Amino acid sequence: MLLAEKRILVTGVLNDASMAFGVAKRAQEEGAEVILTSFGRAMSLTERAARRLPQLPEIAELDVTNQEHLDRLVDTVGGSLDGVLHAIAFAPESCLGGGFLTAPWNDVAVALQIGAYSLKALAVACRPMMPGGGSIVGLDFDNSRVAWPVYDWMGVAKAAFESTARYLARDLGPDNIRVNLVAAGPIRTIAARSIPGFEQFEEVWAARAPLGWNVKDASAVASAAVALLSDLFPATTGDVIHVDGGYHAIGA
Repeated sequence: MLLAEKRILVTGVLNDASMAFGVAKRAQEEGAEVILTSFGRAMSLTERAARRLPQLPEIAELDVTNQEHLDRLVDTVGGSLDGVLHAIAFAPESCLGGGFLTAPWNDVAVALQIGAYSLKALAVACRPMMPGGGSIVGLDFDNSRVAWPVYDWMGVAKAAFESTARYLARDLGPDNIRVNLVAAGPIRTIAARSIPGFEQFEEVWAARAPLGWNVKDASAVASAAVALLSDLFPATTGDVIHVDGGYHAIGA
């Protein structure tokens, strides 16, 4: 099994349709001990989703914007980690759906903190638990080359997310910690449903992805993330792996 005897921290599980849930499930099937994170009102959702996994995991309290939570994560999780999945993003309503020119800085700052800076914050918090190295994987939506409709400041945050991953790869490489992203095609998750006009992504993906795309199936994304969390890619870091049916390679 790819993750036998490995311990993986998974953020962002809200229900069994989330990409993070798919990664957690596949990781357990590949032999990993999985620890989930959640906090506040989302905790009950995470607990409910956790009961649908093959093995009931522990859930550590973690709000990536709360420095106290980050500072005590080593004690909360305990032991060592071999891998971390970052599956966290949020933007206030003003930052989406055509609000690019009008969104106030305070709202934009929230999108950037949760969507990009939190990758650095999480990596630093987990670093002491990875003394022998390991793998940090983030779930992405490709924003390095184009501007998407309705995505607005979330798109900017994702572009910053990709840049953050490269700088983390540079600085954590000497610790043998790899940092890579999986750029997924659109999946119909709770987060996606909160984006006005998200159906525009679904329609164009079905038409242009050479391999086709199912917005209800995150299994291919989970497979890629688990592969990156395993030892199969020991010399790959700072990279973005596209799991989008080939959409990114096809011109308009």
